[in-house]
Amino acid sequence: MEVFLAINWNVSPEIFSIGPIHIRWYGVLFALSFIIGYQILSNIFKREGKSPKDLEGLTISMILGTVIGARLGHCLFYEPQFYLNNPIEILKIWHGGLASHGAAIGNLIAVIIFVNRRKHISFIWVLDRASIVIPVGAFMIRVGNFFNSEIVGKPTDIPWAVVFMRLDNIPRHPSQLYEAIVYLGIFIFMLLSYYRTNTNTPPGRYIGYLLTLLFTARFFIEFTKENQSAFEADLILNMGQLLSIPFIILGLYFMINSFRYKRIE
Repeated sequence: MEVFLAINWNVSPEIFSIGPIHIRWYGVLFALSFIIGYQILSNIFKREGKSPKDLEGLTISMILGTVIGARLGHCLFYEPQFYLNNPIEILKIWHGGLASHGAAIGNLIAVIIFVNRRKHISFIWVLDRASIVIPVGAFMIRVGNFFNSEIVGKPTDIPWAVVFMRLDNIPRHPSQLYEAIVYLGIFIFMLLSYYRTNTNTPPGRYIGYLLTLLFTARFFIEFTKENQSAFEADLILNMGQLLSIPFIILGLYFMINSFRYKRIE
């Protein structure tokens, strides 16, 4: 492999700083994902006659679910021994370490809690609508990972290989961008599907699409990525792939049932 054939990436993760305040690409993109998601869901709630107050409550629930779930997911899935022996380190989220599978679990729990306090709104309805915007967040986070030169791919000699110069001098798969592009495509597909069918979509269709498509893509893209923890070297499939399998199965369950529901109708 020749380094000069690859794209050299040496962009700083930091946009600017003012004294002790550091503004980073990852944080801006993470926040932007919620802003965009809120705007899209606001339109959906309005189209379907739902209360803006419910949307505000859902947004707060999903922010908390995402952050707490993603942090705990990383700590417990990838470095359990360290964090269980040093639990105070779990709170130091500014040191990095978020897991998308944990975010998915956190969002599911957040929706359950949200709906449990609002008997007038259906759990599946909320889950379906929230699923439409979740790929936006996944897209933004992977772009943020690219700016951070983290979660990098394996060495390769493909023409679009990227040298993450802040990490090493090796041309690698830009696996973050592979995921980002796929997640953006999933979002566009789901949003167009919603506006095409509107309120006539069978329950469970969008959560089925989300889990099946997103985690199937994640499963296969993991083959291009470096392991995130040393213990994964002894596994046939890495942790990201193992964690994706239950979500794919759950997604297929929702999706198949939604098509059956449509036939009954």
